[in-house]
Amino acid sequence: MKYDQLKLDNQVCFPVYTASRLITREYQPFLSKMKITYPQYLVLLVLWETDNLTVNDIARRLLLNTNTITPLLQRMEAQGIIARKKSGDDERKVILSLTSKGKKMKKTAASIPQKLLKGLKSENLTIEDLTDLRDKLNLLIKILSEKGSKD
Repeated sequence: MKYDQLKLDNQVCFPVYTASRLITREYQPFLSKMKITYPQYLVLLVLWETDNLTVNDIARRLLLNTNTITPLLQRMEAQGIIARKKSGDDERKVILSLTSKGKKMKKTAASIPQKLLKGLKSENLTIEDLTDLRDKLNLLIKILSEKGSKD
């Protein structure tokens, strides 16, 4: 038996995993200037869209468990980027809101996506290719998320 199905080059997961790591590395110079990590950037993207969300809302949007995201949010609070407060309706819920520092960071971050795309495009990979890849990955994420919720 040849076991071709076990060759690294035949895996779907490896190029997705590797591309994710390498794209995250491309973000690093921009995020270092803002003194935040990539996961913190993702939280900020969610809060810049809709401020005053619960920890569960953010975790759901980022497809993370609350126990994964809580230490990250605590660090962001210590940095003065977000504020956490108990919900008036339900004390078990924690509401996250952007501080003025967190809101100001949006202006700095606004140019990051364009700069990143400019750095990724090449003769062999166009903006359209990257947009198509994003859309296909979003479809894959949707399928896998729905599959996971049925298990």
